Amino acid sequence: MEIVGCPRQTPMQKQRFVTAFHRNALRNTTIVFLISLLQTGPVRAAEAKIWEDFSGDKAFAHVQRLVDFGPRPAGSDALEKSRTYIEEQLRRYGWNTRRQAYTEDTPRGKTHFVNLIAQFGAQKKAASPVFLLCTHYDTKVFDTIRFVGANDGGSSTGLVLELARVIGQHPTLAGKVELVFFDGEEAFEQFSDTDGLYGSRYFARHLQGSGAKQFRGGLLFDMVGDRSLGITLPNDSPADMARDIFAAAEALKLRSYFTYLGRDLIDDHVPLNGIGIPTLDVIDFDYPWWHTADDTTDKISGSSLQIVGSIALYYLSEIALK
Repeated sequence: MEIVGCPRQTPMQKQRFVTAFHRNALRNTTIVFLISLLQTGPVRAAEAKIWEDFSGDKAFAHVQRLVDFGPRPAGSDALEKSRTYIEEQLRRYGWNTRRQAYTEDTPRGKTHFVNLIAQFGAQKKAASPVFLLCTHYDTKVFDTIRFVGANDGGSSTGLVLELARVIGQHPTLAGKVELVFFDGEEAFEQFSDTDGLYGSRYFARHLQGSGAKQFRGGLLFDMVGDRSLGITLPNDSPADMARDIFAAAEALKLRSYFTYLGRDLIDDHVPLNGIGIPTLDVIDFDYPWWHTADDTTDKISGSSLQIVGSIALYYLSEIALK
């Protein structure tokens, strides 16, 4: 082999030249490949797999902390401790929380309630969030049993706190989301137009009209930690959202955990849907320990929280807010 345009060389010189040529060509190709990989590969992978960052164990730890406060009915000292804990965790994750306080007439007299509303980053922002992630954090009041609501109120609150941690690592996505922790979801006696859903009704009343138009949708989480998980979407679920959440579950090969309840359900999604914010109630209503003293942490699992959290993040990042 002879290189055109070069002086006549000895065989040894030719071999050294060819070897050096190949080495430099390989090095340059490798550099170009690495630059391309840095520009595209890891960034896309990180964006595409945000759902893998969710930790069911971290969500479960939040639930355990809330349960340790004891029963948390509206107006109780335990619920105030829960509020402080939620605010502290959100602050750590980069969210700013404001208290929406109000007093309502209830079957047990006037009761003080506090919704917690959180947005990511600086409080004064150019853009407004367009999607709600909601839960209630109170527990039902009982006079005859000690009800700590590990699943009913605890599991969904722990899940939303862990969603806040993960979403907070992706500022563009976080800026599109508002977190709402409703007080007073539970009825003091029986759900009616004047008993139960105190927090979501108050929130909706003060958001209706132009305020509601900024939100394209929302997810409400309630009772999502059952060890034997089976999410049961109520019949009044927005059809497009139900289809998309099923698609998200299918994409992660977790579709078997989702089905329909077979009837409507009274929950905090109802007032939001009523003011024009399509909101899906992600709930496992097939829970034998609902509203009993046995709704304790041994009935729930981090694995179930992992399933719901992963699907929610896939739905948000790949479908709802893509």
